[in-house]
Amino acid sequence: MTDRYVIHLPVVVRDVEAARRLARVVARWTAILPQTDPGETTVSAEDDQGVRHRVFCDARLPGGRRCVLPADHDGNCARRLRPTTGRPAS
Repeated sequence: MTDRYVIHLPVVVRDVEAARRLARVVARWTAILPQTDPGETTVSAEDDQGVRHRVFCDARLPGGRRCVLPADHDGNCARRLRPTTGRPAS
């Protein structure tokens, strides 16, 4: 018997990029809860839920933190976003 359960919360949007954007917002918002693992956030088509698309890069950075940039981002990984633009911090 398992001691971990995963909550699946369906949210419907029109395309995978919109799904990723919304998932990033929801994941960052729920990161205040110790039970969440935003870096593992994925999205899938409603009729093909076995094929999942990563939302965050989530690569390990020096010091143990993880990259918070979108999956498949260009350039170097970063551990935070610029607050006013949503772009990677330099």
